[in-house]
Parts: sequence; C-alpha cells; structure tokens
Amino acid sequence: MQTISRLPLLRTALDALRRAGGTIAFVPTMGALHEGHMALVREAARQADHVVASIFVNPTQFGPNEDLAAYPRRMAADQSALAQAGVALLWAPDAAEMYPSGFTTEVRVPSLSTMLCGAHRPGHFAGVATVVCKLFNQVRPDVAVFGEKDWQQLAVIRRMARDLDLAAPAPGRIVGVPTVREADGLALSSRNAYLDPQERLQAAQLPQAMAAAVAALRSGEPESRVLGTLRDALVAAGFAVDYAELRDGDTLETAPVLTPATRLFVAARVGRTRLIDNMAVEGG
Repeated sequence: MQTISRLPLLRTALDALRRAGGTIAFVPTMGALHEGHMALVREAARQADHVVASIFVNPTQFGPNEDLAAYPRRMAADQSALAQAGVALLWAPDAAEMYPSGFTTEVRVPSLSTMLCGAHRPGHFAGVATVVCKLFNQVRPDVAVFGEKDWQQLAVIRRMARDLDLAAPAPGRIVGVPTVREADGLALSSRNAYLDPQERLQAAQLPQAMAAAVAALRSGEPESRVLGTLRDALVAAGFAVDYAELRDGDTLETAPVLTPATRLFVAARVGRTRLIDNMAVEGG
C-alpha cells in the first residue's frame, strides 16, 4: 500500500492505478479506525477493483470548543489495518496541503445542515461538505463509501454531489453501509475511546432505549409519547440529550406520519462524549 501526502504525487499514483485498469472506490476517514471503518473498506472492495482510503482530521468541521486537539490519531496502526485489508493507496495530507495559504472557499448545503446535529454544531456540515468536495475532486473515484451511523452527513454529501453535478463519484455511486455495532448495541465510533468504563456501560443504554422506542412506534404508540419516554429514559440513565426526533430519512424533514423512510435520530452526551445514532422505524 502506498501512503501519499502531497497532491501531485497522489495524482501520479492514481493515474498509474487507472492505467492498470479497473475502477476506484474511495473511503474517506478521519483515522482512529475501527471495525466500522473496515466494513466500509470491505464494501469498497466489492464495489470496485482498487480501494483508496484517506485519513485527514479535518479542522474545519470542528467547532471552537470541540475535540480537534484530543481527537484520537493512530496513523501507524491505521496504515497497518488498511494495508492488511488490501487498500491500494492511502491519501494522508496535512492541513496545509488541504487548505493552502489563502484558502477561502466553502461549500454549504443549507437545506440539510441546519437541523439535528447542524443546529448543535454550527458550521460543522459546511466543513464536511467542503472537505468531501475537495477529496472527491482529488481522488476522482468511481464510487465512494460512507457509514450510515452519521446519516445526516451521508444525506448532505449525496445532496452536494447531486446539486454540483459531481461526476466523481456520481450521486448514485455514493454507497451507505449499515452501522456496525458492539454486542450490546453501541454504534462503533472513534469517539467511544473517550468513554471511561462507567460511561461505556451508560453508553449502551442509548441504543437500547432507541430500540425500545422503535418497538413502541411499530406497535402503534403515539409518537409524542414515545419520544417523551425516550428522552426521560436517557436523562434517567445520565445522558444530556441534544435531540431525539423522527425525521424523513431522505429529506431530513420532520416526519409527522410514519413511512418506510422514517428514522429515529438521537444525539446525547455521556460525560464529555457526544454520541449520535439513528434507526429505521419501519422495516428494520
């Protein structure tokens, strides 16, 4: 596996891959890789002939009081895991390479970025959309693979690709992979490393409470009662709840009536760690 940190070298290496024949699938990450990331790599290998991954802790998607400095960085271990998984090329630029002196351009998708996490993390999705647009233009993949754990992020990226007529990849070639979970249901996340043992036990109550809420909705209980019960259960378990809402999975608009596209979205903090999760309400 090649590891490249300068854009001219990246373009040369990608051209060589393309001359060798076949298609390229891209897995963008911020590193601190876990089994959820490796599931993306495996799906990418099914989607294309060559897998390219990136590791870049993007400063523009962190707020002034968020965890940029503390975000886990494990480059050597990540490189080893990607190489063992058969990744052909790792793109690992630094901030100066991604945002050279004088950089001022920003990509925004306001229709999908102002609710849910966007309401609690102003500017976050502009940072995401900008860096992913740059990554797509740098790598020019045939397909890109993202996790469904951050469903809002996936929706923003798909809309950006469609609105800007991005050919690399086309919107229909942005693939979502179902959330990978621990045995107790907790969604895998690099930020789970922040949890101490007691907080880790608490964290498992988030997906458990969400699953109970989904079951109640499927049984016909009123939405307002179910969401109120969910919030109360999370507060009783020691969470500070940012939101617990039902939204359309395609538009992210409020879902007053349950449909096959309806999803339950929750963000809650345990200690200093912010956890997000989402689940389909109908059909699993």
